[in-house]
Amino acid sequence: MSDELIQRIISCIAESQKIPRENITLDSTFEELGIDSLDGVNILFLLENEFNINIPDEGVQGIRGVRQMVEALEKLLSGGANTGAVAQS
Repeated sequence: MSDELIQRIISCIAESQKIPRENITLDSTFEELGIDSLDGVNILFLLENEFNINIPDEGVQGIRGVRQMVEALEKLLSGGANTGAVAQS
């Protein structure tokens, strides 16, 4: 799990939710951060733009925290077979 990836995801979450970056850790849950499902959709759009990828809905269902989001995106970016995502050029 790269520190750069973690920091980019935390930055997207912080920007989207207007939360200070220092309040978000790898072990933060979305519930702790006050992030609901609609907020989650907005974060996904930001992440898609940040990483220039398409994130399928089924690829993120069940993600409840920052660590799970990082792991899912890491798998997506490395071409994980079970994500169903399509990286854009």
